[in-house]
Amino acid sequence: MLCNGDMTDLPLTTLTRVRRGAHHQRTDRAALYDVVDTALYATLAIVRDDRPVALPVGIGRDGDDLLVHGSTGSDFFRRIAAGAPVSLTITHLMGLKYARSLFDSSMRYRCAVVHAVASVVPPEEKEAALLTLSEHLMPGRSEDVRPMTAREIAATLVLRIPLAEASVKDNAGSLVEVDDDGEDRSVWAGMLPLRVVAGDPVTSPQTVAGTPVPESVRRAARRVAASGTA
Repeated sequence: MLCNGDMTDLPLTTLTRVRRGAHHQRTDRAALYDVVDTALYATLAIVRDDRPVALPVGIGRDGDDLLVHGSTGSDFFRRIAAGAPVSLTITHLMGLKYARSLFDSSMRYRCAVVHAVASVVPPEEKEAALLTLSEHLMPGRSEDVRPMTAREIAATLVLRIPLAEASVKDNAGSLVEVDDDGEDRSVWAGMLPLRVVAGDPVTSPQTVAGTPVPESVRRAARRVAASGTA
């Protein structure tokens, strides 16, 4: 997905300034959008009744906003719709760093944390927003299946989360070790790369025998294979 909207740097605030490993922070919106657009889900958190609650949610970007959806009957989503502040996290784990000590061992990753108050997508914009979400999660699938019904749309709450206050941390190029650190070089050190892969499509047993796997499913598999992230 192309980066639309304001391409100015992300503002540094008390919520978004990275304090540990600050040299890995990225403040360009292109970096934020890349983390978002190569992810299929995020962790969305609020404080409910004085306790933190976090749930995984599917995501899709629409310009400078992130779209999420849930049931209109969900207390979690209703609280967000009513104005509860949210924190949303996306992480791409890229590898395990095996240093010569457990203290120095770590991970390579790209991540984004967004702080916001969401807004409710109005009824007249809801179907288009849901199609945007569908195109991100399952590109082309809407052409394979029946249209959404008015009842299904009415039962779904769609929220916009502005990508205005966010931090991005990218340590994908961080070193496993440094020269002259005094560690024993006879102990193995290195990197274990990690990536997401798509398996072969599994047809539902109730599907008519011989029904071919649609191109939309194969397209999604190719996208995962190309990015290695979700």
